[in-house]
Amino acid sequence: MASNSVERSQSLTGSILKGTLKAVGGTLLGIIMIGGAAVAGGLVGLALSFRDLPDVRVLKGYVPVETTYIYDINGGLIARLHGDVNREVVTLDRISPHLKRSVLAMEDAYFYTHKGVDPSGIGRAILANFSAGGTVEGGSTLTQQLVKNLFLSNERSLNRKVAEAVLAMRVEQVFTKEQILEMYLNQVFWGKNTNGAETASQNYFGKSAADLTLGEAAMLAGTIQAPSVFNPVDNFAEAKKRQGLVLDRLLELGWSSPAEVKAAKAQKIVIRKQGISYEASRVPYVSQAVTAELEEKFGKDVVLQGGLRVQTTIDLKLQRIAEEVAAEGHKDLVDRGAYADQLALVAVDPRTGFVKALVGGVGDFDKNQFNRAVLARRQLGSSFKPFVYYAAFATGNYTPDSVIDDSPMTIPDGDEPYIPRNYDNKFSGPITIRQAIAVSRNIPALKLGIEVGAENVIAICRKLGITSPLKPVVSLPLGAADVTPLEVAGAYAVFASGGYKSKTTLIARVTDRNGNLVLDNTPKPELILDPIAVSYLTDALRGVVTNGTATEAQMSDGRPIAGKTGTTSDFRDAWFVGYVPQLAVAIWIGNDDYTPMANGVTGGVYVTPIWRKFMERALAGQPIEQFPVPSEIQDKEGSKKPPQKN
Repeated sequence: MASNSVERSQSLTGSILKGTLKAVGGTLLGIIMIGGAAVAGGLVGLALSFRDLPDVRVLKGYVPVETTYIYDINGGLIARLHGDVNREVVTLDRISPHLKRSVLAMEDAYFYTHKGVDPSGIGRAILANFSAGGTVEGGSTLTQQLVKNLFLSNERSLNRKVAEAVLAMRVEQVFTKEQILEMYLNQVFWGKNTNGAETASQNYFGKSAADLTLGEAAMLAGTIQAPSVFNPVDNFAEAKKRQGLVLDRLLELGWSSPAEVKAAKAQKIVIRKQGISYEASRVPYVSQAVTAELEEKFGKDVVLQGGLRVQTTIDLKLQRIAEEVAAEGHKDLVDRGAYADQLALVAVDPRTGFVKALVGGVGDFDKNQFNRAVLARRQLGSSFKPFVYYAAFATGNYTPDSVIDDSPMTIPDGDEPYIPRNYDNKFSGPITIRQAIAVSRNIPALKLGIEVGAENVIAICRKLGITSPLKPVVSLPLGAADVTPLEVAGAYAVFASGGYKSKTTLIARVTDRNGNLVLDNTPKPELILDPIAVSYLTDALRGVVTNGTATEAQMSDGRPIAGKTGTTSDFRDAWFVGYVPQLAVAIWIGNDDYTPMANGVTGGVYVTPIWRKFMERALAGQPIEQFPVPSEIQDKEGSKKPPQKN
């Protein structure tokens, strides 16, 4: 009996306690709701005292900071450029419904019913968090969070909260719910240097925000309240717990079925450990050069924050071939004892001026970021001679078969005369220009340089796109000029095109974040050289490959090649610049500190094999094209063959 009496007493006490708690809870909720309603009503009056708050209508023209994307000519991603904010803005229809529901469930379940401030939501959040013993539901509406991020500081004060509420109500008057949700999902910080739903989705899951599963979306939504703690890369276990809270909330709200929630909790979530936020460029020397070209055109801030979409001229397939050949070629140089620490390669399409591949150096880019392809000005040696020979052909007084005397000469040059010599310290006497070019005799180039004038040669170089400083010194025809591989490849590309020049560039086109075209480098070829003189030059340069200093450049398919080797004094630089109608390629080897390579390291012996390997792989499957014959050009132009000068 006593036992039953105690049990009835305990049961009654429990019932009373439960009833009391329920009553207290109900009373507390009522008080909070009444008080919240009073606060909300008072906010309207307070709004008048916040006339100095920002005008939320500026959001109509708001342009968020957005990442710039760089692609190759075929649309393959090369790099992302951004500063402190890494974001890709997307429209609401490109965000998974799972993510929209998950975010709203966790951050603002009554988003579509309130007017910017939700007094009852504040009360519900307090009770939910009290019952859970932690923060499971926020009191601020999604709109309040948005205006806080865009307009206000993180200061914890009553004034700031009131200002936040006022601005939120103003935003709700100006924008639709869909517009507000879209702004929020693109603005919110998701941790690991990711802003916006699209970037976060790519960063953590390697997929678009449109393709998120319920499990992934719930995990992403769970990170918002404390992204540095809850993000799945740094703390997957905690992120998994947060995912469970979001899924339970979806179930509670009836926004997901029990079966969907169960499946989402059971899904194996695969996280990208190496996210996109700190992802290095796939081709760093290219990205470096492209960025420099973009910043020159648009400025650094636009490049890092403007959300540009940049289509480069680079073909990633050719780029990979160039990088592999460069690495293999450098290893071969080391094995052969060349003592050449570095190598640069630039390939240009003569028909467009587009740079198809660019290698700025070999080795670890992080340890040496100097881009030799675009920044290293090195002496060109005999690879400069074609500019002199073109100038001579363009006078109409010479052809490749004209005879010139390769004999000792003395050139007045200030206090001390300049006495040039050939590479082998020998002289050939009267020879044709074709022969002089093939075996790279110095005296004929100097004599022609004096006749046409150094200033005229420099003017031709400028037309060809060489902007590096050039001085009219007596040794200029022998390559006493510091130029970059990019400049040389672009200049030779004009020879390959028959005298037509298109701007040498790494950028094909650029659009802004809205898809508007802001830079269009569509090729506009312009005839800048005498076609007959160019055909003479190409005809002579073919002899360099067939029976001159560049026989190692001959390709197995027998296609016609024109080019010129170059080696500077003391073997500090070695070059080969060659072309076919479809591609002009310049390769340089040497040391960054200008120390000499090993004796005998010439362009003809050490550089031409690297050039050949690249071209054979780059042109595999491409048709063999012929250079125009001088006589054909003469017939087309209706001109006469210029007289030979002996």
